[in-house]
Amino acid sequence: MKEMTVRAIGRIRADDASGYYALELDAAYREGLLALSEFGRINALWWAHGMDTPEFRGTLSCELPYAPGKRAGVFACRSEYRPNPIALTSCGIVSVEEKAGLVVVDYIDAIEGTPLLDIKPYIPVCDRAREFRVAPWFREWPDCIEDSAAFFAEFQF
Repeated sequence: MKEMTVRAIGRIRADDASGYYALELDAAYREGLLALSEFGRINALWWAHGMDTPEFRGTLSCELPYAPGKRAGVFACRSEYRPNPIALTSCGIVSVEEKAGLVVVDYIDAIEGTPLLDIKPYIPVCDRAREFRVAPWFREWPDCIEDSAAFFAEFQF
């Protein structure tokens, strides 16, 4: 299988204590923020660098912390164990500072210093489907991210 090169375009700033979350782009990529402020949401792709070990890359199924007794393959859940530790988070945009290369977001489930791989605007026609099916262990989850904070507060991940 062919190997590919992925380069970080910046890093994630995350301070759970203060509730500050931002995507900080390297100077070479800041022009790419042009017109991003016209959107309300983005999809951020990031490298789960803390999980980038041969052991974790080889873990293809896991127990689900939110579905006791249920085991699923990594492609059937959002586990941090992945053959390539690429993660995706949908974030609300708080502000965009193009010259500073900073996109302040409402939340991102990454840790301070996490490598940022890409940013894509959230576009409903591309990112939302009217018809979908989820596994039984997801059926009690909220329908949208805006309703999820209280739901996830009860879990200890």
